[in-house]
Amino acid sequence: MFGRNHSDRAANWALDPLLARDTTPIGDLPLCRALLINDANYPWLLLVPRRDAAVEITDLDYIEQQQLMSEMSHAATTLKALTGCDKINVAALGNVVSQLHVHVIARSRGDAAWPKPVWNVAPPKDYHPRERDKLIASLQQQLVLP
Repeated sequence: MFGRNHSDRAANWALDPLLARDTTPIGDLPLCRALLINDANYPWLLLVPRRDAAVEITDLDYIEQQQLMSEMSHAATTLKALTGCDKINVAALGNVVSQLHVHVIARSRGDAAWPKPVWNVAPPKDYHPRERDKLIASLQQQLVLP
């Protein structure tokens, strides 16, 4: 996206309503909005670059692509440290919601889908509000940069 500057692309950005419906906001990283998926079966983050019309990673410019990789790595490391999970899954699919978003999912042996992918294996499970709030506070402290 060479013809538009970063500030224009960020100013026109809005979170897809389906992503908003299924998540709880954590905060903003330099490029991405960090969100927690509302499913206690798996600690599951979404990173959504705040860039209008971004569908594919290749829709970001080179610097933004590198920033996304840095933020994905930071999210994965943070989530693994907080959960003690066995494996981190990272995916950018976008088959249902085209807005560019990256899934960062903490997987543990014995979770509801292990070892299969998480999609459509178990119905979403609500977080206990206290547990969700504690996880979000930890993520805000360790993931979201001040």
